Formats: sequence, C-alpha cells, structure tokens
Amino acid sequence: MEKTTDGGGNIWSCPVPGTPLTGITVRIGDVETVLVHVVRRFHYEISELRKGDVTGWTRPGKVRKGLPQSNQASGTAIQIRPDFYPSGAKGGFFPPQLVVLRDILAELDGVVRRGGDDHHVDESLFSMDVEPDHAQLASVVKKIRTWNVTPGEGAGAPVDILATDRREAADKLRRHQQRTAA
Repeated sequence: MEKTTDGGGNIWSCPVPGTPLTGITVRIGDVETVLVHVVRRFHYEISELRKGDVTGWTRPGKVRKGLPQSNQASGTAIQIRPDFYPSGAKGGFFPPQLVVLRDILAELDGVVRRGGDDHHVDESLFSMDVEPDHAQLASVVKKIRTWNVTPGEGAGAPVDILATDRREAADKLRRHQQRTAA
C-alpha cells in the first residue's frame, strides 16, 4: 500500500492511449501495462470512457479492507465506472458486454480478475490476480508490449471474440476465477 501518488513511489498517473483519459493512477511497470490494456479494450469494445470514469489508486484508509477493492491502495486494481456498476449490485452488463469482458480476461491469461466474479460482487473492479514477480505476468506484459508496437495487434484491433478457442478459454477462466472467488 502506498500513501501518495506521483510522489516518488510506485504509483503514478499514466495516460491511456487512444482514449480521453489523461491519467489513471496505478502501479507503474507491468501492472500499468496490463491495467491500461484492460481500460483500452473496455473503451473500444464495450463503452467509450470519459474523464473520471476510471478510479485507480485509492488512499488506504478509504478502501474496504479484506475485500478485493483494497488492492486499489497498492495501485494493482481499478474500477471502471463504479457509479454505473455499484459494489454489491449484479447484472450491470448486457450479455454481449460480458462476452467481451470474459475475452479480455482470457486474453490476459488470468492475470486479472473481475470483481463481478467475487463473493462480494463489484462489477466495476478489475484487479491483478497474480503476484508482481509471477512468470505469467511477465509473459502477458511481453505479449501486450509486442502488440502495442505492431500495427493491427492489441487493443483496438479486430478479434473474433466468438471464436471457439477464445470462448473456451474465457469459460475455463471464468469457472476457475469463480471457484477461487474472494
């Protein structure tokens, strides 16, 4: 947990390329790469985001301890439109939007979990589901960084989210994350 942002620690405001978001506060480095990717795909494929729609780092005293939301105090979680998808409420996303959300998580090989799958539902919450030094995180970050410099790849590039292999991976990850829900 960190007590400030943009002040010499690990939590900094960073832009989200391709969106009007000029700064979300997250842990810089690998976590930043992954969470920015989540925000970009959400923006491109689910609903256009505006300034103020994403909440990143939150002061340690303002998060609900013991819940996945507390990861925001370490800069390893974000909430996308928390006012649209309030904590505890279910069913905020339409089925086609859920297909995209599941595809995003599967594309990231399970390094991010969706709060909508937790026992205490928070559909706006997306948090890291692996430790910062986990090999899977490094692999996903390498994949995203390669996409980011390759035309026609990554967030904003067309993908067939209904392809059998993508749907199977998404369903498998959903079952796993629901079984291991916090």
